[in-house]
Amino acid sequence: MTMPISPKRMPFTAHMNELRKRLSVVVAVVGILTLVGYLYSDKVYLLLVGPMRPVIGDQGSYVFDILEAMSNRFRLGMFAAVVAGSPIIIYEVFAFFLPALKPKERRWFIWTFVAAVLLFLGGVAFCYFFILEPSTAWLVEQSGETFNLMLRAQSAMTFAMWFLAGFGMAFEVPVIVFYLVYFNVVPYATLRKNWRVVWVVIVVVASMITPDWNPWSMAALSAAMVALFEMSMLLVRVMLARKIKAQRLPESE
Repeated sequence: MTMPISPKRMPFTAHMNELRKRLSVVVAVVGILTLVGYLYSDKVYLLLVGPMRPVIGDQGSYVFDILEAMSNRFRLGMFAAVVAGSPIIIYEVFAFFLPALKPKERRWFIWTFVAAVLLFLGGVAFCYFFILEPSTAWLVEQSGETFNLMLRAQSAMTFAMWFLAGFGMAFEVPVIVFYLVYFNVVPYATLRKNWRVVWVVIVVVASMITPDWNPWSMAALSAAMVALFEMSMLLVRVMLARKIKAQRLPESE
């Protein structure tokens, strides 16, 4: 991992070289972890669909193509690699932008990096323990007495992966809010005044992340994102009090 970070601003070509180096690190880490995940894909699969098992039972293990088993193992390995390697991936993304920041702005790097990692893993854990099983149950119930479910492994994997990744990314709301306010992309007062609009946007995003249209999963994700938004607004108000005050000065003149 390219831990050293230049404290100086860089020209465009240097930024491109920096991007190449950090992408190389990400590709190398994901590639190595994917191979490891491929070797242990059976355990990864059992862990991935674990919360769904009480609902689907022995379903979700069928393959209907000679190449499907191998491709499923590769996808399992890559998903495990992204989750396990998420701290390094997030670090490289954050570190790429760091040279463009001013010295005062860089002091937030470590804190927001740690927060981003914990929030992503927290979102994955929240979905794994509280969302996957009820969402699966709701979808299976839609079969009713008309359809007989014959669940292939690829379908079960895609469903679980989409939800876990979606919740992990959705939980990054506090970091997004922090930097929107910090860089004055959207002033704190604007976010606070238009909180109803933000809530509506959150509900729309939650409905897009949860493709099953399950009221439980959409409501749970919306509630979690709203709670994270409100908590982040409170933290931002405390941590960036001076900057928020400075944002208000031009409006009062």
